Amino acid sequence: MGSLFRSEEMALCQLFLQSEAAYACVSELGELGLVQFRDLNPDVNAFQRKFVNEVRRCDEMERKLRYLEKEIKKDGIPMLDTGESPEAPQPREMIDLEATFEKLENELREVNQNAEALKRNFLELTELKHILRKTQVFFDESVPTVYQSSVPRSSNKYRRLLQMADNQNEDEQAQLLGEEAVRASQPGQNLKLGFVAGVILRERLPAFERMLWRACRGNVFLRQAMIETPLEDPTNGDQVHKSVFIIFFQGDQLKTRVKKICEGFRATLYPCPEAPADRREMAMGVMTRIEDLNTVLGQTQDHRHRVLVAAAKNLKNWFVKVRKIKAIYHTLNLFNLDVTQKCLIAECWVPLLDIETIQLALRRGTERSGSSVPPILNRMQTFENPPTYNRTNKFTKAFQALIDAYGVASYREMNPAPYTIITFPFLFAVMFGDLGHGAIMALFGLWMIRKEKGLAAQKTDNEIWNIFFGGRYIIFLMGVFSMYTGMIYNDIFSKSLNIFGSHWQMSYNKSTVMENKYLQLSPKEDYEGSPYPFGMDPIWQVAGSNKIIFHNAYKMKISIIFGVIHMVFGVVMSWHNHTYFRNRISLIYEFIPQLMFLLLLFFYMVLLMFIKWIKFAATNEKPYSEACAPSILITFIDMVLFNTPKPAPSGCGVYMFWGQHFVQVLFVLLALGCIPIMLFAKPMLIMQARKLANVQPIAGASSDAETGGVSNGGPHGGGGPHEEEEEMSEIFIHQSIHTIEYVLGSVSHTASYLRLWALSLAHAQLAEVLWTMVLSIGLKQEGWFGGVILTCVFGFWAILTVGILVLMEGLSAFLHTLRLHWVEFQSKFYKGQGYAFQPFSFDAIIENGSAAVEE
Repeated sequence: MGSLFRSEEMALCQLFLQSEAAYACVSELGELGLVQFRDLNPDVNAFQRKFVNEVRRCDEMERKLRYLEKEIKKDGIPMLDTGESPEAPQPREMIDLEATFEKLENELREVNQNAEALKRNFLELTELKHILRKTQVFFDESVPTVYQSSVPRSSNKYRRLLQMADNQNEDEQAQLLGEEAVRASQPGQNLKLGFVAGVILRERLPAFERMLWRACRGNVFLRQAMIETPLEDPTNGDQVHKSVFIIFFQGDQLKTRVKKICEGFRATLYPCPEAPADRREMAMGVMTRIEDLNTVLGQTQDHRHRVLVAAAKNLKNWFVKVRKIKAIYHTLNLFNLDVTQKCLIAECWVPLLDIETIQLALRRGTERSGSSVPPILNRMQTFENPPTYNRTNKFTKAFQALIDAYGVASYREMNPAPYTIITFPFLFAVMFGDLGHGAIMALFGLWMIRKEKGLAAQKTDNEIWNIFFGGRYIIFLMGVFSMYTGMIYNDIFSKSLNIFGSHWQMSYNKSTVMENKYLQLSPKEDYEGSPYPFGMDPIWQVAGSNKIIFHNAYKMKISIIFGVIHMVFGVVMSWHNHTYFRNRISLIYEFIPQLMFLLLLFFYMVLLMFIKWIKFAATNEKPYSEACAPSILITFIDMVLFNTPKPAPSGCGVYMFWGQHFVQVLFVLLALGCIPIMLFAKPMLIMQARKLANVQPIAGASSDAETGGVSNGGPHGGGGPHEEEEEMSEIFIHQSIHTIEYVLGSVSHTASYLRLWALSLAHAQLAEVLWTMVLSIGLKQEGWFGGVILTCVFGFWAILTVGILVLMEGLSAFLHTLRLHWVEFQSKFYKGQGYAFQPFSFDAIIENGSAAVEE
C-alpha cells in the first residue's frame, strides 16, 4: 500500500548470465516486466553489436509477416486473435520460422504473379473483344444499306446502292484526304485507307483527339465508343473506365505518326482484320479463350485464398513470437561481454520488493536453457537518481496518468494520485452539479466498465474513443459525485425535487403571489426555523429575482472554502516530503512559514465565513441581525491594508467578535514576518554550512533550488544525486523567485478557485435556458398535435443537453479541475522532476508494435 503514496524503492543491480542461458533468462524477465536494463555500450554503433545479425533476421521476418498481413487484409479474411501470448521461441526455432515465412512469401508471390499475368491476359482479351464488337459497328454504319438491305443482288436497285456506297466512300475520302488528292489520283485507281484500333483511358481521350488533329493536320478520321463496364487494372486491382477507338488514315507516314501518338498516350493497339468474316472468327476465338481464362483465374484465386486462410490462423501468434525474439536480442545488445566471451554482464533497475521474484524468473530461465551455472544478481551502490515506479491497476491507472501528464514524480516523492482519486471528481462535481447530467455521465462510465473486456478486445484506433475508454473510471466517479452535488444543489435538469417538503410557508394568497413579481418571503415569519433535511430547499426554484443572488453567495463562499482547504492540504503534503527525506532546513524555514502565511490570512478568512453564518441570522436581534452582518471581502481588504472599518449602522457592532482588530493586526504582522524567513533563512544557512566546512562547495549540500538545504540522502533515497553545488548567488535568486511565487500565488490561487462558483453558475443557467426556451415550448402544447410537437422538441432538447451540457460543459469542467490540481494543489509540494520506470516487458512491446502497425 505504501507504493500508492510513494513510488517503489528501486535498486541498481548487476546481472551475470552465462551466454547459453542469457536468451532464456531475458525471455523470463520480459514475461515478468519488472526490470529496466541500462545500455552498457552507449558508444558502440548499433550495427557493430554482438546480436545485430539476429535483429536483422527478425526485421526480415517482420517484413514478411507484414506482407502476409497486407494480403490477408486485402482479401478481407478475418485473422484469428485468441488473446493469448505465446512464449518466446527458442533460438533454434528461428530457423523453422524463417523457413515457414520464406515458403509462404514465395508461394504467395508466385501465386500473385501468376494471377497478375492471367488478369493482364484477361484484360487484353476483354479489350480485344470490345474492339471487335465496336469496330464491327463502325464498319456496319459506313455502308448500312449494302450489308443490311434485303434487295436482290441481281436487280438494278442493288447496283444503284453499291454506286451510292462508292460515292459515299469517295466523299469520306475527299473529306479525309482533300479534294486535290482525290483528283490527283490516277483514274481507275482506288485510294486504300489504312486503320488502327485500340483502347485508351477515358479521361485521356479529349487530349488524344486534339493531339491527333494537330499532329496529323486533320488528315485522320477517328471514331470512338465507350466501354460501358469498368475494367480491372491487373497491377493494383482498381476499376478503370476505357474507350475503344479506330483511326483511319492514308499512307505509311501517317500510320507511323498515329502509332507514336498512341504510344505516347499509353493507348493499347490491337490487330483488327479488315474482312468481316475474319473479325467474326477472331471474336469467337477470343470468347473461347476468355472462358478458359476465367476457369484458370478462379482456380488461382481459390488456391490463394486457401494459402491466406491458413496463414491468418497463425499470423497474430507469429507476430508475437517474432517481436519477442527481436526484443530479447535487442536487450542482449545492451549487455557487456566479459573477457572470456562466455559471460554476459548487465546493469538494471529493479523494484526492491521484487528482487526475489526476479531471481526465481532467472532460475527458471537457467533451467529451461539446461545451463549448470546459476545467474548472479548483485545489488550495487550508486549516486544516480533511480527511476520512478508507481504500481497501478485498471482503476488507478487513469488517475496516475493525469499526474504523470504534469510531470513524472521525483524518486520517492509524495504521489498525488491517491488523493486525486477523491479530490478530482469532487471539484469537478462542484462545477458540474446536476443530478440528471451526472446520471447520464455515470451511466456512460458504468456501461464502459461493465463492457470493458469486450470493448478492450476491439482495439480500435479511434483516438477520442480510446481517451474516453481509458478514463472510464474517472468518468464514472465524476458522474457519481455530480449526482451528489446535484442533490445538494437540488438541481435536476434545472428543476428541483421536493422530497421532504419545503420548510418555508406561504402567508399570501394565490392572486397576490401571481400578480406581485417582486414579492419576498420573510425569514422571520415564513421560515419554520429548521433547514431542509438534505440540500437546497425547493422553494428557491420558484424564486425569480433573488434565486441567483442566493446561489451566488452560497457557491462563492464554498468555492473559497474548498480552495483554501485544498491548498492547505497541499502545503501539508510538503511536510511529508521534508520529513521523509530528512530535510530539516526546508521543514523549519519553508514549510512552517508557508503554512503560517496561508493559515493566518486565508484560512482566517474562511473562519470569518463560518462565524458570520453562525452568529448572524434574520431571526436574531441586533447586533446579530441580518442587517448587521458585515461583508467578508471588505473585512479582509481592511485587514490586509490596515484600514479603519467604516462605522456600523446604529445598534450594530463594527467587529464580529471581541478582540477582532487585535487578532487581525497580529495575523497580518505574523504573515508578513514569514516572508523574510522564507526568503533569506534557507540560503543563509546553506552559506553558513559551507563556511563551517571550509569547502566551496561541499559534497552533500543540496543543489536543488527548491529544497536547497543539506541533503543527507538517508536510507530512504537509495542513492541521491551526486553533482556539484550551485553558486550562492543562484541559490539566493532561486529562493527569491520561489518565495515571490508562493506569496503572490497564494492570492491568485485563492481567487482561481472562484472558477468553481463561475462554472457552476454557468452550468445551471445553461440548463435553465434549455428548459425554458426549448422543452417548455413543447410542454405548453395541447392535444394530439401537442404530443407530436413535444416529441420533436424533446429530441432536440435531449441532443442539446447531451452535446452541450454533458459533453462540452463536462470537458470545460474537466479542464478547469485539471488546472486546479496541477497549478493550485500540486505546486505546493510536487516537483515532478523524475523519469518513469520503463521495464523490459513483452506486453508493452507487443502493444506498442500493434499500435504502430495499425497507424
